[in-house]
Amino acid sequence: MNKKGQIWVETVIYTLIAFAMIGLVLAYAKPKIEEFQDKAIIEQSISMIKDIDSTILHMGGPGNQRILGPTIKKGNLIIDGENDLIYFEIESKHVYSEPGIPISDGNLIIYTQPKGNFNLVNITRDYGEKYNITYQLEDKLKTITESPNPYKLTIINKGGDINVIDMEVK
Repeated sequence: MNKKGQIWVETVIYTLIAFAMIGLVLAYAKPKIEEFQDKAIIEQSISMIKDIDSTILHMGGPGNQRILGPTIKKGNLIIDGENDLIYFEIESKHVYSEPGIPISDGNLIIYTQPKGNFNLVNITRDYGEKYNITYQLEDKLKTITESPNPYKLTIINKGGDINVIDMEVK
């Protein structure tokens, strides 16, 4: 009778030890997995901004339009018509670049800023004097948030002395 009780006690102890080991592994692995996911999202976002930039640069003459289908899994895509910028911001556990120092990747400026336990990674494309970026023909700020489905981003060259590039999101 005593041995049956001992077997159950040992089984419970071994199960608790196994759960504790799994908990320790998850406590270490989960933040690393989230960091790797953030890194992948940042790299996809850089690719998305480069696709938008390439589309704008190769639009052709006034009246041409292109439709893109960007997917935003995390973070925000911002169309800043007031400053003629397109940028992407994400709060990430991954440190993409050295914090506080902007780096260049082609036409993009990537800046990582520490923010508590996270980092705010900003990927910016400045069109400055060459293009006038608008959203629905207005110089305003439009934030496109994360969504499980792709957006329908329409880019239209409206022409003018400084090419007006108008964007709409559906």
